[in-house]
Amino acid sequence: MTKAQTLKTLRSLHGWLGFLLLPWIIAIGATGFYLNHARTVLNWIEPENFEESTLADWPGAGPLDSDAAAVIAAQYWPEEPLPEPTWESYHGFDAYQFERPSGDVIVAQQTGHYYVKSDFRRTTYAPDGTKVHSKIYWSTVFKRIHTRGWLDSRFATWLADITAISMMLFGLTGLVLFWIPRVRRFKRALGFGGGPQSQ
Repeated sequence: MTKAQTLKTLRSLHGWLGFLLLPWIIAIGATGFYLNHARTVLNWIEPENFEESTLADWPGAGPLDSDAAAVIAAQYWPEEPLPEPTWESYHGFDAYQFERPSGDVIVAQQTGHYYVKSDFRRTTYAPDGTKVHSKIYWSTVFKRIHTRGWLDSRFATWLADITAISMMLFGLTGLVLFWIPRVRRFKRALGFGGGPQSQ
């Protein structure tokens, strides 16, 4: 392979790496910035906190037994068996917690308001079922993307590993493409360039 062909191949490789992996390169950079500056990033993107104590005065608020709590929990992920609840203290409320593979439903015993939690989100509902607040677990989202290149484990860490290797190749090919023309110009300046010299 000639030098010209080698340079053409490197340019093609460099360009395609940049084009195909740009979303993951941006994601790795953004999530890396978050891991170093979590508080700053969260101040930009998190919604204001909801004052949950107001739910005690919500119309229809009142004590629930475990059977009533189970009716609420059964609305979510109905394809998964509903377990017996455990008793928990959650956000200052005594609560029934129903844990399933896809997430948890937590029902406050004294008010009937409840929380639906997955790996990445918690949604708060008033006793009458009104959605009053939603919180994304950005820390989990960013860490998953940074370490896996995807939110779930379907690709294991392959996407993140491929992105990391490709970023190294992208940098190396960019360095070669930057350096070779300058080496040639330097050689010409010293009189080492190819071709006959003028008399």
